[in-house]
Amino acid sequence: MTRVVFYFNAADKAEAARRLAAKAYRAGQCALLYTPDEALAADLDAALWTSQQLSFLPHVRCGHPLARQTPVLIGDNPEELRSADVLVNLAEEQPAFFGRFERLMEIVGLDPIDRQAARERYRYYQARGYGVETHDLTK
Repeated sequence: MTRVVFYFNAADKAEAARRLAAKAYRAGQCALLYTPDEALAADLDAALWTSQQLSFLPHVRCGHPLARQTPVLIGDNPEELRSADVLVNLAEEQPAFFGRFERLMEIVGLDPIDRQAARERYRYYQARGYGVETHDLTK
């Protein structure tokens, strides 16, 4: 069963996603930074390219010719990831395909609308029997 982990109080969701993807990459895992929002995908891509040079994270957007060979993908197509290890959800709703991943990481920002959507996702996972972990990013 997919392990579901919520990371809440993220001041910068893109940075939190970058850190989680980097941790997965260092562990030899593949990660999909899931967003159907094209603007957010572009922001994530830019954030990964401009982060610290010594911690470069190999990544491409879904649809790129090298998607199958790249450990971190940004976008909404899980079929392009070579291994369904980690799904980092940046969308308002739970991805329909989350159950094929070993781990689902939900990032929750400070915005009240984002927090309410996260509460609904939390209840969704709990109602279906998933054990849900939580981590406060302010600590």
